[in-house]
Amino acid sequence: MLPAQWQDRVRIPAAVAPMFIISNPDMIIAACQQGMPATFPALNQRSSEGFEDWLKQITEALNRFEQETGKKAAPFGVNLIVHKSNPRLEADLALCVKYKVPYIITSLGAVKDVVDSIHNYGGIVFHDVTTKRHAEKAAEAGVDGIIAVTAGAGGHAGNINPFALIEDIRSFWDKTLCVAGCINKGNQVRAAELMGADIAMMGTRFINTQESRAVPEYKQMIIESKSTDIIYTPAISGVNASFMTQSLVKEGLDPKALQSPEKVDFGSELVPDRPGKARAWIDIWSAGHGVSGIEDIPKTAELVDRLIEEYQQAKG
Repeated sequence: MLPAQWQDRVRIPAAVAPMFIISNPDMIIAACQQGMPATFPALNQRSSEGFEDWLKQITEALNRFEQETGKKAAPFGVNLIVHKSNPRLEADLALCVKYKVPYIITSLGAVKDVVDSIHNYGGIVFHDVTTKRHAEKAAEAGVDGIIAVTAGAGGHAGNINPFALIEDIRSFWDKTLCVAGCINKGNQVRAAELMGADIAMMGTRFINTQESRAVPEYKQMIIESKSTDIIYTPAISGVNASFMTQSLVKEGLDPKALQSPEKVDFGSELVPDRPGKARAWIDIWSAGHGVSGIEDIPKTAELVDRLIEEYQQAKG
């Protein structure tokens, strides 16, 4: 089921996933205005001050949209990394509370105190999981929704088939269940519903939008890539994640001779610059198996409208 707060605000049971480096206010605003919830990582801004600027920009834009059109915008959300390597968690969480961000996606740690802080102002919490055990821990922390990040997803992904992971989670979870992995079209959103999910999370497809912060070469590589060009490895960031093999090769790395880093590296926001070395996410580009079938770079609003039309046709 969709969260109660979403019932009269969304036009499609899908959401734009938070994408490190890629997501920005323009993408979030455009998607939400078209009726599709969208999220961004707090760490896409290099400081908490910059993060607050984005919260102001998005909040003001969506409020203005509602006042001028009489329509309701879809809710926006923020992804918080709940991990000891993130020194900004406390400050960024406080800003989410200050601006009453409608929903939060937590990753790499389901912590009850964090969940309670969001619930206290009326927000809801989704949590990324890759296994049934992770989902059980999230449920124990009191989250409102679970995101099953399945095999083939971009970013920090799992390796379990979506049919199996959804079944595992549904064996004990009757609240909102999202699924992420290789969803590019509206008929696939409908398929996710039929599998037992309530919401389809879409990442890779939105890298290839005009508002995306991905450089043109990144977007072109997605168009040229196939699912077999995706490598799933912990060697880039210290946690299993999906990257395009061609992006490793362009940086002089041998995909068959990768060595895991000494520490978890979520990107340049959390670790010092490494002169002369390829940086995860910035120089080495993430994408999921969903690269198959991505052939264009539309505006976010155009893509959302296309997805809604495809979804309605599939629903019949």
